[in-house]
Amino acid sequence: MDSPTALFLFSPAIVYGTHHFYPNYTILATGFCASLIAVNFIFRVFVYPFVFSPFRHLPEPQGGSFPWAHADFIRKQNNGEPFRTWINSVPNAGIIRYRVFLNQERLLLTSPEALKEILVTKNYDFIKPAQPAFIFRKILGNGVLVAEGDEHKRQRKGLMPAFSFRHVKDLYPVFWAKGRQSTDMIVAASQSNRTQSAYEWASRATLDIIGLAGMGHDFDSLADPNTEINKTYKRLFAGEPPYFFWGNIGVNAPFQILFSLPLPLMKLLRQSAETVKSIGFEMIRRKHLLVEKGQHGEVDILSVAMDSGQFSDEDLANQLMTFLAAGHETTASAMTWATYLLCKHPDIQARLRAEVRAQLPSIRDAESSVTAIQVDHVSYLNAVCNEVLRLIPSVPMTRRDAVRDTELVGQHIPKGTNITIPPWAINTSFELWGEDALEFKPERWLGEGKANSGGSNSNYAFLTFLHGPRSCIGKDFAKSEFMCLLAAWIGRFEVQFADPNTQKDIIGWVTVRPKHGLPVIFKEVDGW
Repeated sequence: MDSPTALFLFSPAIVYGTHHFYPNYTILATGFCASLIAVNFIFRVFVYPFVFSPFRHLPEPQGGSFPWAHADFIRKQNNGEPFRTWINSVPNAGIIRYRVFLNQERLLLTSPEALKEILVTKNYDFIKPAQPAFIFRKILGNGVLVAEGDEHKRQRKGLMPAFSFRHVKDLYPVFWAKGRQSTDMIVAASQSNRTQSAYEWASRATLDIIGLAGMGHDFDSLADPNTEINKTYKRLFAGEPPYFFWGNIGVNAPFQILFSLPLPLMKLLRQSAETVKSIGFEMIRRKHLLVEKGQHGEVDILSVAMDSGQFSDEDLANQLMTFLAAGHETTASAMTWATYLLCKHPDIQARLRAEVRAQLPSIRDAESSVTAIQVDHVSYLNAVCNEVLRLIPSVPMTRRDAVRDTELVGQHIPKGTNITIPPWAINTSFELWGEDALEFKPERWLGEGKANSGGSNSNYAFLTFLHGPRSCIGKDFAKSEFMCLLAAWIGRFEVQFADPNTQKDIIGWVTVRPKHGLPVIFKEVDGW
C-alpha cells in the first residue's frame, strides 16, 4: 500500500480516535487530515509528474487535458489504437511516457531493445498488474496465464511437452476434421439464412477444437449452439467486465471488493467460472477412469499433462480453464479478422483459394485428412495467416508492473512503474516494418528468409505471441489450428461482406473482435 492510499484510508480512523479520546480537538484533527490529503493530492497530480518524476524528460504524445490526460485518447478509441498512432508519430529512443487519469504515469515500450529486456533478460523483474490478474484468477484460476515467479516456471515446464510442435503436429487431423464440419454446418445454415456471422462460426469451431485437442472431448457446439459450454462462453465474452477498460485509463477500482458483491455482472462472472471449472473437473475425472481401465495414450493436451505427473487435479482444472478461454477466443478472433481482411481483398482471397485447392485434399471429402507437412508447405496460407496476426493481433496490448527497481534501455525504472507492451503498435511500426506497415500484404512473408520474419530485421518486430518465458505457450497450437480452419473456409467458400460498407467496429479490452460479429455471405465454389 503506498503512502497516499494509506493516508486516505487511515484519516477517518485518526479523526475518530481524536474525537473519542480528545473531543475538543476533533475539528483540528479533521482539518489537519483534510489538509494533508489535499496537499498530497496536489503534489502527486500536479507537481511530481512534471518536476520530480524520473520520467519527466521522456517524450510523450501531444494533447491530453486534465483529468484524463492521454487516457482521453484511450477512452475514445479502440483498444490499442492510440499506441499504434503514438509509436509512429512521437520521436523516441525506445520509451514513450503517457499519462492516464489524474496524471498517473505509464511507459510505452517501442523498440526491440526495450522489449527484449522486459520480455527476456529481465522478465521476472516485471509481473502482470495486480487488479486485472486478480480478475483473471477468479475467472480462469491460477493457471499458466497469470501465475508468477517460481510457480509460473513450474507450470510452464510441466506443460511444454503438451505444446511442443512434435505433439501439435499430431493434432492437424483434429483441426482439419473440425474445419470440414464447420463448412458443412455453414452450408446447412445458409439454406435458411444467407447471411452468417463469421465470428459466431469461428467461436464455435475453435471451442470444439480446444475441447477435442485440449481434453479429448467434443463439445459439439458446431452442431448445437445451445450446449452449456457454448452458452457460458457467450455470456462470459459478451459481458466482458469493464475493469479491464478502467485499468487501461487509470481508474483503480477495488476489484477484490467488487467481485464479491451481489451485482449482476459479478454474479455472471462467478457462475460462468464455476460452470467452466466444473466441466474441467469432469473431464479430469473421465481421464482418471480411462487410466484406471488401462486406456490412455491420447494425444490431447490434458492427457499429456496428466502423464507428466507434475500437476494436481486442481492445477489441471486451472490450466483447462485457461486454455478453454484464452485458447479458443484468441483464435476465433484471428479467424474473424482473417475473414474481414480477405473480404476487403478479394484478389488475395482468390490467390489463397487457388493455392489451398492445388496443395490440399478437398474439404468436402469426409475421408480426407491432412498432415502438418502438407499444411505448413502451403506457403501463401502461412503468409496470409502471419499477416493477419501481424496486422490485427487478437491481444493488442498487455501491461506489466515492475516488482523491484530496475532499468530498461538505460532508463531507471522504480518499483511499481506500470509498463505497456503494445503488440499492435509494434506490429505496425513504420520503423520496424516500413512505410507500408499498415497495409495488408501477405507477400512480405514470401521469399528467401522471410517466411518467419516478414522481412523485418528484428525478432521483436512481431509481438503477437510475445517472446521469452511469458510468451504464448500455445503459439504453435494456435497457428496450426488457424491455418487449417482458414484453409477449410477459403478452400470451400468465396466469402463476401453482407454489407459492402462493413467496417471493423472493434470491441474488447482483453481480446478484440468486431461488435457486429462480421455478417458475411459464404458462397460455395465448385471444383474442389
